[in-house]
Amino acid sequence: MSIAYDVHDGIARISFNRPAKLNAMTLAMYDELGRAFKAAAEDDRVRVVILTGAGERAFCAGADLKESIPALARNDIDISAWDAAHLKSINIDKPVICAVNGLCMGAGFEIMLATDLRIAASTAVFSLPEVTLGIVPAGGTLVRLVRQIGFAAAMEILMTGDRFTSEHLLRVGVLNRVVEPEHLSQAATQWAERLVRVSPTALKIIKQSVRELSDLPLQEAFRREAVLGQLAFTSGDAKRGLAAFAEGKKVEYY
Repeated sequence: MSIAYDVHDGIARISFNRPAKLNAMTLAMYDELGRAFKAAAEDDRVRVVILTGAGERAFCAGADLKESIPALARNDIDISAWDAAHLKSINIDKPVICAVNGLCMGAGFEIMLATDLRIAASTAVFSLPEVTLGIVPAGGTLVRLVRQIGFAAAMEILMTGDRFTSEHLLRVGVLNRVVEPEHLSQAATQWAERLVRVSPTALKIIKQSVRELSDLPLQEAFRREAVLGQLAFTSGDAKRGLAAFAEGKKVEYY
């Protein structure tokens, strides 16, 4: 399989697994990735997801220019067929950590933008080169990027097709952290292990709130925030957390 999927100790690891081709996305890989995301969303064993790429050269160099992009150009398929892979049609109410190694271009960049927390190797290289080919990054990026970072920085990335360093994307807010390549896997795992220990209910409500509230009018958003917040305060996780705190014990969520 060109998309690897494994679950261990509450962490699902999803990997682009075509390193000889820089993990470029074939048509089959889009289907496989969508299924992997769906499996992680529905699997009660999974508390956190890590998305990364096999090998050292690339996280994902984009859609395969000999198969996937020509299929779109011929109008054989519509890009909405890839909605699950781009996390447009699937809501994963669990943290999704992206660990970027090597090239992160085109589709790889787009899928990264669908994740919650992003850590990259200092040697990683990022680009949305679509504009140089007469196409656009329509896998969620035209919506997500300008909502996630400042307008000017987003337009530079979208309009130039230039390559950018990890440090640049850290500065403009695309990334959370940059580490040396040899520390990437360990850093992502440590982050995931930390999130496994916190309340899954709280994490779910945080993700739901971020999805729902950002586009609502202010007062409506406040009213909806109160409803979602009350769900957290009255949850079983809250009861366990508050009881453990009162007793001076370490809380364990399950």
